Amino acid sequence: MEVNCKLVVNQPFINRISAHMLMLILLIFFSSAPANSQSKVIPESKIPGHPRILLLKNEEKEILNKINTDSSLASVHRIILKECDYIIRQPLPERILKGRRLLEVSRETYRRIFFLAYAWRTTQNQKYLQRGEKELLAACAFSDWNPSHFLDVAEMTTAMAIGYDWFYGALAPSSKDIIKKSILIKGLKSSLDSKNNSWLTANTNWNQVCNAGMTLGALAIFEDDPKLCSEIINRAITSITLPMKEYDPDGNFPEGFGYWSYGTTYNVLFLSAIQKAFQSDFGLTANSGFLKTAYYMLHMIGSTGLGFNYSDNAAKGNLNPAMFWFADRLNDHSILFMEKNYLKRNKNLHRVRELPALMIWGKGINIKSIAEPKQKTWAGQGANPVAMLRTSWKSSSSIFVGLKAGSPYVNHGHMDVGEFVLDALGERWAMDFDPQSYSTIEEKGIDLWSKSQTSSRWQLYRLNNNSHSTLTINDQPQLVKGVARIIQSSDKPEFLSAVTDLTPVYQSQIKKAQRGVAIVGGKYVLVQDELEASNVQAKVVWKMLTTAQVNLTNPTTAELQLNNKKVVVKLLEPKGAVLKVWSTKPKFDYEDPNEGTQMLGFEFVMAPGTKAKSTIIISTEIKSDFSKLEMRPLQLWPRQ
Repeated sequence: MEVNCKLVVNQPFINRISAHMLMLILLIFFSSAPANSQSKVIPESKIPGHPRILLLKNEEKEILNKINTDSSLASVHRIILKECDYIIRQPLPERILKGRRLLEVSRETYRRIFFLAYAWRTTQNQKYLQRGEKELLAACAFSDWNPSHFLDVAEMTTAMAIGYDWFYGALAPSSKDIIKKSILIKGLKSSLDSKNNSWLTANTNWNQVCNAGMTLGALAIFEDDPKLCSEIINRAITSITLPMKEYDPDGNFPEGFGYWSYGTTYNVLFLSAIQKAFQSDFGLTANSGFLKTAYYMLHMIGSTGLGFNYSDNAAKGNLNPAMFWFADRLNDHSILFMEKNYLKRNKNLHRVRELPALMIWGKGINIKSIAEPKQKTWAGQGANPVAMLRTSWKSSSSIFVGLKAGSPYVNHGHMDVGEFVLDALGERWAMDFDPQSYSTIEEKGIDLWSKSQTSSRWQLYRLNNNSHSTLTINDQPQLVKGVARIIQSSDKPEFLSAVTDLTPVYQSQIKKAQRGVAIVGGKYVLVQDELEASNVQAKVVWKMLTTAQVNLTNPTTAELQLNNKKVVVKLLEPKGAVLKVWSTKPKFDYEDPNEGTQMLGFEFVMAPGTKAKSTIIISTEIKSDFSKLEMRPLQLWPRQ
């Protein structure tokens, strides 16, 4: 999980001032944030005794009572205990970096300690305490937690904080001293060094993860250094407003599906922890788009169970415990509809690091009574606008379409503006690639985090527009700083639709470009583009990425087959264009080979100053005749 974070103040100056002065400057800089209108944490603040992080003393009894009446939570409880029994037999963690990261080790340590600490609190079985103490001491023995890549420190500090706090009454005094010192020195104090804390002024998942980790660390040892710990927590309360503002106005998370699970979950850990400790979230969620983000994430999961994985995100989804926190806060349990499905599938839940948090945030929710959501469309603006449409929540064979607007310039962004994904018949027909490992790219000298128009990152096939189900004009990349908006949408059952104005990402290549997607009559998908050339010729290439086998039955018709299921793709406009298939083989041998995928599409040329429209129908009805369909211009498509 990366971002190229840089402080906006002069770097030589930063290098000369003390870490405490930097913290003071940040507090002043953010003094106008809404959260600062309320009281802050002071060294004399009353704080519960241990355990105090997320789950107070004896609150585990509520969980134990709940699992006696809720089979879903009882199953999760058993999964955690079973995994702990497996963890006990595994080697202890070692300080082994992968590339420049210790992140895999930090995350696994966090998962293990959270699981073991939960098992200890709910069973009081000594084997979980003994192994938890060993895990804590093994990580404390590391020379450091790799502060040059501070996510590693943040996740390790989260692990240490939960372990120290939840095992507190049973740890050996010598172990407490070692763990407390490590949290202080390797965690909190390392965050005061200006070389390590540029995330304080970032508006990305780095800010959320690092501030949450430092806050949990400060809560764990608050009584030992209340002055420093209160400063750390106040710093987080001011700083974390930056990424939380990114959810405005509708709840979109600019970094997408997988990074939502990462950044938003840590943000929720932070909010839940301070609320539990201080009985206040210091105004952070007041009048905020942050609480709306649960609806964004709900709609991001298609009928196949795969996510709309634009940008640096994998399509495979899993349980999101943070959704249970949102459901409780919003008093809307329907947002857990997909989480309920993940619980039913019961696959890989032991790999969810925050699974014990589900038991905390979900203990007041009746999972069996979770009803399906009423809304079948969702469109949101913000830094990276998107829209999602579906014909049904219950049927895995139903149609789902996601439309991506936004910008390549957002954190983890791709040149994917205008792309769509499509689920039908239980398969994903139009898809996006999963991300390639960052380390395998960085070791080749690619500047993966530069967002300039000429950055070497855009040479990578999976990052530029050639690999996405969108348009390429005159063989040029999309404009990095262009931002496409969702300009209209409709939830009318017979014409679920959304339209985006793509012109800003093609501004130097074409005068106008708009794309609309619709599910018509609950039966087929319409993708319609309206284009206007500038004073130069425009060569337009339309592509759809798929894993299906493609059979071109005539110049304007293709049958796609996947797992013995079929859909038909029909090209209606422009006249004279023909369907073809392109290879997805990348340019460089160090890129993932993209085996089992191909591009279906067409190309046409627009003379200077002319207008054109392209229309594609994708249908599960193989023998349908679409030649007589009346197509309306995008401006006449229905609006909300």
